[in-house]
Parts: sequence; C-alpha cells; structure tokens
Amino acid sequence: MPNKNSHASHRPQRTCVACKTRKGLEELWSFFILPEGIVFDPERKVQRRKFYVCQQQDCLVGLDKWRRQFAKRNVGLRGTKALFSDLAKEAGEQGQ
Repeated sequence: MPNKNSHASHRPQRTCVACKTRKGLEELWSFFILPEGIVFDPERKVQRRKFYVCQQQDCLVGLDKWRRQFAKRNVGLRGTKALFSDLAKEAGEQGQ
C-alpha cells in the first residue's frame, strides 16, 4: 500500500502558451523573455520567469503571435524581432 503523503507519482503539468493545452513538463520546451527576444532554456537551469511551448510546428509558428501580444502587455519588450515562425517553417520543411 503506497504512502498517501508521498509525492513520488506527482508529474508537474504546464500549459503551452500557444495552444493552451496542459502537458507534462518533459513534453514542453521552456523559454524566457529578454528585451532582445525569446531565449530557450533546454537544460532548465536559468532562474527566471519561464514560459512553455509544445514541440509542434503550429505552436512554434504561433509563438510569434503570442510574443506580440505579450509585448503589448509589457512595455519593455516592444520592437523584438519576429523570428520563430520562420524557424518553425524551416524545421517543418526539413522534417518532410
């Protein structure tokens, strides 16, 4: 009989900023925002406010739209470059 107070079976859940689906932490890529743009943190070691995105091409393309909306709410991020939709399209073309 397992211990009721044990957290051994707990799996952290996070929400994708593009499609709003909840997934396990290991299924999502983490990133944070700097005035220069979006920075991915593959090892999850940087201590900053993190956001999460699915590894699907549609979500990576939608990341530019999300970034623009986020920049509207946060004045210090205006003028960052739109670059992830181009990268996601290239990744999708290479995968096919």
